[in-house]
Amino acid sequence: MKKILLIEDDKSFRDKLDQLLSLSGYEVLSCDNGKSGIETALKENPEFIICDVSIPDIDGFGVIHILSNHPKTAGTPFIFLSGNADYVAQRKGMSLGADDYLVKPFDSNDLLNTIRLRIEKNENLKNKFHLTNDSDNESTFSPISNAKQSSLINDKHEMQNFKRKHILYTLGQRPSYVYYIKSGKVKEFIVNEDGKELITGIYSTGDFFGYTEILKESNYSKNAKLMEDSSIILIPKDDFMQKIHTNSNISKEFIGMLSSNITENEKLIINMAYNSLRKKVAIGMVRLIDKLKESKNGKSMISVSREDLAHVVGSSLESTIRTLKEFKTEKLIEVDDNGTIVVLDEQKIRNLRH
Repeated sequence: MKKILLIEDDKSFRDKLDQLLSLSGYEVLSCDNGKSGIETALKENPEFIICDVSIPDIDGFGVIHILSNHPKTAGTPFIFLSGNADYVAQRKGMSLGADDYLVKPFDSNDLLNTIRLRIEKNENLKNKFHLTNDSDNESTFSPISNAKQSSLINDKHEMQNFKRKHILYTLGQRPSYVYYIKSGKVKEFIVNEDGKELITGIYSTGDFFGYTEILKESNYSKNAKLMEDSSIILIPKDDFMQKIHTNSNISKEFIGMLSSNITENEKLIINMAYNSLRKKVAIGMVRLIDKLKESKNGKSMISVSREDLAHVVGSSLESTIRTLKEFKTEKLIEVDDNGTIVVLDEQKIRNLRH
């Protein structure tokens, strides 16, 4: 029996929908707020999620953002229910990865048909990943080396040179390519309603990015912009999916990268929610050290703008600069003539408690 998670705070409506779904042969798990809905989804691993937009604790948009970035629920079909027919709200819901957005009142048959078709589609997609035509017999996969890279990238794939600040894609756009960086740096970021930017990912030479939404069959949930002049190889979506379906090693590698990205995002959320400003800045610096792996005279260095560092930290530019000045006074860092941060005491930065 397929499990459906229903997250709805209106008890009367929830009970009616619960009865409809139960009579249709589904096991229904009901929750009345976003927090318990997320907990139930991660514990029970339902085949389908129905969620109202306006619910207590964490709203529907927050629920889908968290669940779509967790390995247990990233591919679970998800539809919104709402009494709000506003186009902007519907567009936001779909851009976050929802499979559908139904406005109350709606036809029961439409809902049941949507559930059936989405569950079938999801099962068919999962079956495609039971690969039988492997081109490589290795059972484990370390980060992509040049040999592995060549099995995904070929001479037919176009390489383009882009200037700093060029925008590769925006939230809500349909993906067409997976990107591989030959040289340069790219940031992925989201912007809140107040226009504040948060960098969720930074990619540099040797990194693939832009594949998450292709694997999820959804539109982009973030924006991507170049941090410096870069050379990037464009791998068409169809080529990428053909390799994913026929080469188990490539499939395993990208699943591993998805899991790593999700873990990193979870740490980012915890850091932003609970740590002091000094700790947030230190963790943001460590993320950049580990990601960019740049050094000078044996010391790790960070060559991004103060503004981008603030966006990695999730703090204001002024607060980030003030904290860097504190670190400089404490001889944890120094700043060269080009504005590059050189980390003098990396161990203390990594283990900073307050």
